[in-house]
Formats: sequence, C-alpha cells, structure tokens
Amino acid sequence: MREYQDRKNAQKKHYYKDSFYVAEQTRKFDAQESEFSEDLKALNSENLEILDSYVELGQFVVYVKSSENLKALRIFKSLGYEVLSEISAVDFISQKGGFEVFYQLLSISNKKRARVKCFVKKAEMLKSVVEIYKSANWSEREMYDMFGIFIQNHPNLKRLIMPDDWHSHPLLKSYPLHGDEHARWYEVDKIFGREYREIIGPENRDSAKIDSKDTFNFGRIYHEVERGAKPRDEKILQEYQEDGGVAFVKRAKRGSSKILEKRP
Repeated sequence: MREYQDRKNAQKKHYYKDSFYVAEQTRKFDAQESEFSEDLKALNSENLEILDSYVELGQFVVYVKSSENLKALRIFKSLGYEVLSEISAVDFISQKGGFEVFYQLLSISNKKRARVKCFVKKAEMLKSVVEIYKSANWSEREMYDMFGIFIQNHPNLKRLIMPDDWHSHPLLKSYPLHGDEHARWYEVDKIFGREYREIIGPENRDSAKIDSKDTFNFGRIYHEVERGAKPRDEKILQEYQEDGGVAFVKRAKRGSSKILEKRP
C-alpha cells in the first residue's frame, strides 16, 4: 500500500514543475511599420549590413556583424540616441562558440530606446566604442572582467571588479564555483599565506559594513572627532549655524528649535 499524499494541497507542490521549462518568447513586430521606420531607413542608407531587426517590448532591436559595431553605434548617435546606458553579454560558448553582446541605447529627446546586438566568437577582439560614448569605458572593462571579452583600442582594459590575479571570469557559465568561503580567504591566502589567517582574519565582503570605531572613514553623529582621533562616548550637540545666520536659515539654534507635532 502506498503512503498517503495530499495531492490537493497546492502549497506543497513545487512551483516549477518542468525542470526544462522554457519561457514563452515575447512578441516581435516589423520595424518598418513602427515608429522606428525612419531609423531603419537611415541605417540602410548608410550601407550598414543588418542581419535582423524588429521591435520588441517597445524598443528597436538591430543585429549587426561584430566588425560593424562601431559603425552601427555611430549612426545611432547621429539619430539622436545620446545615451549608452548599458553594455553586457550572454555566454553562448557551449552552443555557438561565443558571446552575444548588446548595447542598450536611449534617446531622451525622442523618447525611444534601441538595442544593438552582435555575436562575438570566443577570443575574438571587439572594437571599443568609447570614442562615441564615454560611458562605454567602464562598461567595456566590466564586460572584459566578467566575461573575458577582449576590447580592441580600449584606453585602459584591465579588471574592474575582481583582483588582477583572479582566476577566470565569474559570469562565464563554465566558471568554477568555490563559494563565499573561498572568496573570503582568497586575498589573505594569495598575499600572506594560509598560516596568517588567524592573524589577519577573513576579508569583509559586505560593502555596507561600518566600523563605529574607525574615525578615518566614519564619524558618528553627535560623537564627531578629528579624523584619525580616538572615538569618544560623550555626546556633543554641535551648533552648525554661524552667528548671524545665512540667507535662508536665520539663527536656527538648537535650544530655540521646536518640533511640530502636526502640520499647521
């Protein structure tokens, strides 16, 4: 006899029933019959080889060759897309042998968005677009750091987030995962050796952590001291208003202030 199972209790069911579930594709529209038709004509008039184009989720999507990414973005810049908000990639090395790189563009004046895509083979060099959009400087460095995509003619192509001696690139699907424990001791082991773990302690990887005793980088409100001086426990209510007041706040002294219990 089988063990009883309450099959009607939906809360106990696993949310994802199919481990090979593929999300439904969003609908794509013809760009020639949309508000981006003039942009498409301009791209064709400049003899840019367009591999594919459509409108998806209200934005213009254009596929070009990787060798023409610079030319494509220069045309888009002339069409009024003055902001390059994001550059990133998707790892398709196991399926296609490379990366799909995309450039997210925004036209504030025309209230339109566009996405330029290209496929870059593994170990292939991709031209830098810093000369067109300055925001590409850090984005291209981040893409190199996270995916290992080499950017040709970048002014300062080196790691942006990970240490210089970090192994591989963390956003690759083939990246070996060692967990937080490995990352916590990585720099201590590399620089000083494992025998210094107890002396140095683990690396703090919480960027929001604040040491209240650190007066070099942090000043407790009402307990402020000079930079680098010893912290003090006594509370000091400082008066920041100069005698005589300023243009908009006149003699806002602490003793004469009043806290309103409700709006007048």
